[in-house]
Amino acid sequence: MPDPVLALDLGGTKIRAALVHGAGADDAARPAPPRLDRVAEVPTPATVGPAAILGAAAELAEQVRAGAQVQAVGLSSAGVIDSDRGRVSHATDSLTGWAGTDLLTPLADRFGVPVSALNDVHAHGLGEARFGAGRDRASLLLVAVGTGIGGCHVLDGRAVLGSHGAAGHVGHMPVPEAEGVPCPCGRMGHLEGLASGPGILQLASRLGADPALTGGRALAAAANAGDTAAREAYRIAGLATGRVIGALLNVLDPEVVALTGGVHGAGAPWRDAVNAGIAQEAMDVVAATPVLPASAGEHAALLGAAARALDDLAAPVATLP
Repeated sequence: MPDPVLALDLGGTKIRAALVHGAGADDAARPAPPRLDRVAEVPTPATVGPAAILGAAAELAEQVRAGAQVQAVGLSSAGVIDSDRGRVSHATDSLTGWAGTDLLTPLADRFGVPVSALNDVHAHGLGEARFGAGRDRASLLLVAVGTGIGGCHVLDGRAVLGSHGAAGHVGHMPVPEAEGVPCPCGRMGHLEGLASGPGILQLASRLGADPALTGGRALAAAANAGDTAAREAYRIAGLATGRVIGALLNVLDPEVVALTGGVHGAGAPWRDAVNAGIAQEAMDVVAATPVLPASAGEHAALLGAAARALDDLAAPVATLP
């Protein structure tokens, strides 16, 4: 059996690591899913700086490796990732000083094997396409709705990264429902400012929801119990999200859409509104595209990071200076 890939998923609040077996392109066609061993996580020292963040990731990875031979390291990271150079080109304040960080050199020096890096949503999308809702399909659009809103388009088993590594920023598409609403990117009127988890909480507050409903789970429970303001917040946010998905169906024409993220668990008020938004915008030719819950599991980004590392081993990408 080939050596596993040492996979890392580095986010704003936690870092996960695992040994991943069977995540190669050939493995995607086999009945058995990839196997993850020694899954572990630690809090991300997000405010301390890149050296501390990468140090924590490397220490966790070393514990997970525990003497095992690995053939590559696959990294999933927050931020806009230039995968050819292995650098973070842009990042939010969720990780202090993260923009400009060299992701590859410290890990390659530490583990002595090739290292590949992907944005976390791109890694999630690749994992979902290979081993989840997109398995045996030619293309998939992943839409992740949680603290932020991201996406990934996967064609023929390859994540579409874009010329700047920024493809898939679904949350930064404008929608009429978000007119006048500030977005975390600094612009106005984008989907994420309205329809992310924090955006929905703020929308519910503007609609007069009980101030005690301060978390997404409480707000979703209230909406499912019939609370008027909570239901209306999820209706507006879901409709806007669905309209964006419908527009993307018109542009990308994927074989399947997979929905994931914390807001996806909100229940019928949100999902019914998403369906209505898709129906409002999608052309007839793409209107019946399946929109499914993501099914690759909570470690989909680890699977995608491992898959990308194995792809790069099979057909190395020249690292640019």
